Parts: sequence; structure tokens; C-alpha cells
Amino acid sequence: MLTTTQEIAAPASGWRRITRHPSLMEYRRLLALVLITNGLALYTGIENGRWFADGHFNLHSLSTLALVNFTLSILIRQQRVINALFWLATRIQTSWPLWIRWGAGKVFHFGGLHYGGAYAGTLWFAAFFGGMFYNQFKGTETLSTSTLASSAAILMLLALIIATAIRPMRTRYHNMFEKVHRFAGWSVLALFWLQSASISQDFGIPFLGSFAFWALCLITLSVASPWLTLKRVDVQISKPSNHVALVRFDYGDTPFAGSSNAISHTPFGEYHAFANIPAPNETGYRLAISRAGDWTGEFIDNPPKKVWVKGITTSGVARIEDLFTKVVYVGTGSGIGPILPHLLKRKVPNRLIWSTRSPHKTYGEALVDEIISHTEKPVIWDTDTHGKPDLSALALQAVRESGAEAVIVISNQKLTRKVVHDMESMGIPAYGAIWDS
Repeated sequence: MLTTTQEIAAPASGWRRITRHPSLMEYRRLLALVLITNGLALYTGIENGRWFADGHFNLHSLSTLALVNFTLSILIRQQRVINALFWLATRIQTSWPLWIRWGAGKVFHFGGLHYGGAYAGTLWFAAFFGGMFYNQFKGTETLSTSTLASSAAILMLLALIIATAIRPMRTRYHNMFEKVHRFAGWSVLALFWLQSASISQDFGIPFLGSFAFWALCLITLSVASPWLTLKRVDVQISKPSNHVALVRFDYGDTPFAGSSNAISHTPFGEYHAFANIPAPNETGYRLAISRAGDWTGEFIDNPPKKVWVKGITTSGVARIEDLFTKVVYVGTGSGIGPILPHLLKRKVPNRLIWSTRSPHKTYGEALVDEIISHTEKPVIWDTDTHGKPDLSALALQAVRESGAEAVIVISNQKLTRKVVHDMESMGIPAYGAIWDS
């Protein structure tokens, strides 16, 4: 085990430190792209009278733009769509130029489209709602009580969803955010069906076969599909320490490396996604759950015999390793969970840097031995003995020694962003969770 880091003089490009800063990451660029595109649509619509003409608002155009954005927002977070995006991104061969593969590896930033679509859709719907009452007040259109009431309820629920999704609120009140997102979201979807059918009747136009009808069908299928695979399964749990639970599943599903599944104690309760740890030539998979809050603490202290599993196996950050000839994995604590399946699979040559407290005591001799035997020259840093290391220096050292093309970081938000920023400032592709919406 390495216990010292080298001071490595690595001049970082000034422009790269700016362009690769977390505040300008691809997630935010995609968010900006959605908002700018909607802004252009707003501007051109004002110029050509698409939104307001002849003394009244064009409610059909406004509602269509709202629905287009909501459809984008929901579909981009659908598990099968996510898997398709990762599959498409990883079709790029390692012989392609590094800058292309670097960009393709950012596929997991799709959350920017989700948030941008939801935010823009809410603004368009607010404009639709205001235009609806304006037209009603001016007497240019007569809308039913059902249309007005359902639209008002939709707007209030959308505002609630947006408010609880703001990062400080989402972080501090995560359980509330998850419940609001789910149950208010379902309510909005049901109300959209009611409102769309009602307003079609008000205007004397057919609802069946309309754009709104097919968009709502697509959204409903997308929202419902994870729940159609809901199942309650047996689990086997071992606790090498009071900090970690190693959970084993074998119910007929063997996921791929670089994926996750969401589990819960109750079918409609609080779900948490964990990285799957499949092993070659074995059925089933494992999860490594560390104590990081009330839910995980309760899970470790009172291990269940059964849990609920929702949705399908979904691609995660580390799956982009396929884009590179060799990678360096940097993990802290239970971040070893998402990394381990890639070590076991040995598809892409790698180096490992794992910083954790008392690794053998916390995670057990068997797991640590498994890690050591499946990677080249692993650096396992015991923070209880040696303190916290400079992970950026260790990562750069590993890249230089091994010739790796990229760094993948599985850690907390602060460390992940620091290491990713440090590496990319020096021209090394780096990836890590972005804690998006």
C-alpha cells in the first residue's frame, strides 16, 4: 500500500481551468442549450405573431411547446433511453481521436436536458395559463370550468416540483423531494390527460390522434414502465463491519458492469440506487451499502430479508470505460462498489486508487483480497493510518506511470469535482457523478 504522494509539477492550461470548471460542465451546457432554444422559439414566435395575434393568445401553440419540453424532460430520464444513449456513445472505437471519445464519455450529463425541459415546459405552461385567462376575460374564447381548474392545479403542482428540485432544497429535504417528484408528478400526468381532453372538447377538435394524445401516451408509458417490473426479492446480507453491508441478490437477473439498480423496503417508499457488482461466470450480483444517512444506517443496523427492486438495470458513469484503452479508477470508501465490477471483468486495463479508512477492518479481508487480485498495482490508502491523500496527485502519477487515457472518480461531490477538474485542466479526460436533477 502506498503511503506517500509525490509532488508532481503539472502545469495546467489556464483556458482549460476555465472551460473545464464544474460551473461550465456539460450538464449546464445542455441545460443552457435547451433554454436558449426555447428563448429563440419565443423570440421568433413574437416576431411572426405565433403566440399572440388578433387580440388573443394562441393557446394551441403555447400548450404544444410546453408538452414538447415535458416530453423531452421525461423521456431523457427513462431507463431504456439512458441505456440506449450509453450504448450509442460506447460504439465509438478506441482508435478514434481522443477528443471525440472524451466528449462521448460525457453522455451521463443528459440530466441537463431533463432539468432544462422541465423548467422551460413549466414556463411555457405558465404562459399558456395566463393566455387562457386573458382570452377568457376578453371573451375571445370560452373555456370550461374543468379546463380552468385542471390547468390551475397543474401549474401549482409544477411550481411545487420545481421548487423542491432546486439543489439546496433537494439536498436538505431529499425524502420530501422524492415523494413530491413522484406523487405530484403522477398527479400532473393524470391532470394533463383530463385537461387535454377537456380543452379539445372546448374547442370542438378531436383529442384522439392529436399531438397531445400521442405525447401523453409516450409520457405515460415512460413513467409506468419502471413500475411494471417491480418485484420483491430475497437478499443475503453480510456485515464485515458496522459501517458496511454487502448485499447479494440471485433472482434470475445478472446485470452488466457499470450499472445500478434501485431498491426499497416498501413498494412505493424511498428508493435508493446502488452500483451493481456482478462477477464473471456467476449468477446474480452484489451491492456494497455504506452508512451514509438514515436509510442506509437503518438498512445496516436492521438488515431486511427481502427488498423491492424497481425498474431495469441502468447504465452508470463507469460504463464509459469502453471508450479508452486504459483507465485509472479513483474511489473513496464505498465508492469501490461501482469500481469493483470493472476490476473483475478486466475488459479494459486499469489502475486503482482507493482511499478508505481501515480497508480490511471495514470491508473485510475477502473483499480487499478480491480487489488486490484483480487489478495491476493497486494503491489502497488507509486514511486511519496515513490521513487523507492528495487524490489528484495520485491520479496523475498513475496516469503517467501506466499510460492510461482517462480517470474515473467515484467519491463524494467535493472530491469528485476537484479531481475531475484537476485532471481535465491538464488535458486528461476525467469523469465522475454530477449530482444532477
